[in-house]
Amino acid sequence: MSASKRASPRFSADRPIGTDLVALDAHEITPEEYEELPEITDEMIERADFHIGGKLIRRGRGRPKIERPKRQVTLRLDADVLDGIRATGAGWHGRVNQALRDWLAASPRERD
Repeated sequence: MSASKRASPRFSADRPIGTDLVALDAHEITPEEYEELPEITDEMIERADFHIGGKLIRRGRGRPKIERPKRQVTLRLDADVLDGIRATGAGWHGRVNQALRDWLAASPRERD
């Protein structure tokens, strides 16, 4: 935007911030503007953070829960085995997980 289109700087010490807020608070929504507002869905409400008096009461749920969450473990492997797995490239963690899952499905297990 050229200097000729803007008479005063957007932010300056001569123009207090409250003047814009007063103009914003004075605006009344027209029926046309109201019709343009999106519908609030149940999903939006579920994801919302709720505040009372400026204090957070409940945080939105964030990421959806996954069916089978992963758990971090420490596993000691022979160096040549680990090097061979890593040499398969990106995604090797997932391939190890799938190999273990396949082994469990194929192997009979004792149940308590």
